[in-house]
Amino acid sequence: QVQLVESGGGLVQAGDSLRLSCLVSGRTLSSYAMGWFRQAPGKDREFVAGIRWRGGSTYYADSVKGRFTISRDVAKNTVYLQMNSLKPEDTAVYYCAARSITQETYDYWGPGTQVTVSA
Repeated sequence: QVQLVESGGGLVQAGDSLRLSCLVSGRTLSSYAMGWFRQAPGKDREFVAGIRWRGGSTYYADSVKGRFTISRDVAKNTVYLQMNSLKPEDTAVYYCAARSITQETYDYWGPGTQVTVSA
């Protein structure tokens, strides 16, 4: 089992920055990939960014490329999402997730953290 707990959400203004954290516990993560997803009111959950725990390769949704950066601290078992130049359309509940690198679906999810960006 993998346990995930997000933190760092809040209310900010357009153009501000925010950093989300996801503390991971319960399993050795070398064979896992981590992801950040978000869900805005009335919309489907969407992929935001992902990172391979081993090697640190990253990938992003087009909507956040150049503004968001995903990273991980192996020593702290923590994944981060640095969000810059925030827009009102970034408002959503943000979720951290984990999956084995041998599969495409994410099996483990955190409870989410709310990010609200005012105009």
